[in-house]
Amino acid sequence: MPDALLDAIQWPAMLASLAAAWLVASQDRRRRSWGFWVFMGSNVLWVAWGWHTQAHALIALQVGLFVLNVRGAGKNEAGPDSAAHAPTDFRSRPP
Repeated sequence: MPDALLDAIQWPAMLASLAAAWLVASQDRRRRSWGFWVFMGSNVLWVAWGWHTQAHALIALQVGLFVLNVRGAGKNEAGPDSAAHAPTDFRSRPP
């Protein structure tokens, strides 16, 4: 792969990370599920960029985050939809 293309991978990786964070924060299970998958895609992009730049700590971080995203995706599929269980008014929540 040409160096210019590998250098540019950081930008789609960053955009994917932001989009994934937005999706994972959703109360809708399908959006959260998409968010975990987008995060895993961003992890792959970051590893490719980190390999190219020899950023070994970044690669280790992305591998760890990938594992956490796999765990989150699994828990999201198995668990109840949080929108049904989330309080609608945070002020009425007990202390």
